[in-house]
Amino acid sequence: MKKSILSLAVILLLMSCGQDKTAYVDNTVLIQDYYKMKTTEARFEKKSQKLSEELDSVAGEFQKEVQEFQEGMNRMSTKDRERRQSELMQKQQRLQQRQQQQSQMLRQESDQAIDSLITEVKDLVSEYGEEKGYAYIFGSNESANIMYAKEGLDITEEVLEEINSGQEDMETE
Repeated sequence: MKKSILSLAVILLLMSCGQDKTAYVDNTVLIQDYYKMKTTEARFEKKSQKLSEELDSVAGEFQKEVQEFQEGMNRMSTKDRERRQSELMQKQQRLQQRQQQQSQMLRQESDQAIDSLITEVKDLVSEYGEEKGYAYIFGSNESANIMYAKEGLDITEEVLEEINSGQEDMETE
């Protein structure tokens, strides 16, 4: 009798442990295919393109100055030539510094926007998990945090569909 009760208790314990719903999502796919990520990437691509065009324009003007100097340097005195070379070198350094600063500012702005979206996706996955009754939703990525999962536990597409449904709601408003 004791063995029967003990066996029944073990079976009930095992059954209760198996009731926690678990699944996983592919973090990379989830982030890359999140509609806000796509619009953010497009926005920063436009900003980057605009910055590149502006810098190319300034660089083109500088090239013209250098070319004019090279064409006329034989008619200059040594002193004037050295002074102008020094001016052009300083101008080139300032242009390079400006380019680096603007590129760095754009990169920082982009990184902040992406970090914010990653946090947003994490929050949306948490909400999804609570709504659907999951005890755990694990994240996997290209480093393969999840080496094996039973078929059917990957809910990336379901979660992606859910979080991207907000886009449709926003477009209809």
